[in-house]
Amino acid sequence: MKARRQMKILELIRDEVVETQEELAERLRQAGIQVTQATVSRDVKELQLVKVPAGDGRYRYAQPEDPSHAGQADRMLRIFRECILGMDNSENLIVVSTLPATAAAVAEAIDGLHCREVIGTLAGERNVFVVCKPREASPQVIDRLKHLMR
Repeated sequence: MKARRQMKILELIRDEVVETQEELAERLRQAGIQVTQATVSRDVKELQLVKVPAGDGRYRYAQPEDPSHAGQADRMLRIFRECILGMDNSENLIVVSTLPATAAAVAEAIDGLHCREVIGTLAGERNVFVVCKPREASPQVIDRLKHLMR
C-alpha cells in the first residue's frame, strides 16, 4: 500500500500543481487512497519532495533535481537525435529503430521524457519498443519524438 501511495504521490505532483500536504491528501482520497495528514507528511519526507516556484508567488511540490545529473538531459537529447534511424507504429506499439548498440540510451531518453501516454519502453540492440496507452496516443507520441529529433 505504501509503495502504491507513494507512486500516486509522484504521479500527482508530476501532473498537477499541488501546493500543500492537505491538498495532496485530498487528491489521494479522490483517487481512492485513504490517508491521514501525518502519513502524507511522512511520505513527503521519505520521497524528499521539495517546494519549487509555481508562479504568482506560489510554490508546489516537486521531486528534487539531482545535481550529479546536471547536463545529462542535454547529453541524452543529443544521443537521441544522433541515434534514431526511424519510427513506425502499430496499434499501441511504437518501434524506434536505432544505430547498433544505442537502443538502451534512446530508451532511457524516452523514459526521461516522462510522457504520460508512454507506459514503458523495452530496448534491444537496434530497436526500442514503446508501449502507449491509450492506443490512439501512438501518433501523438511519434510526433513528439520526431519534434525532438529536429
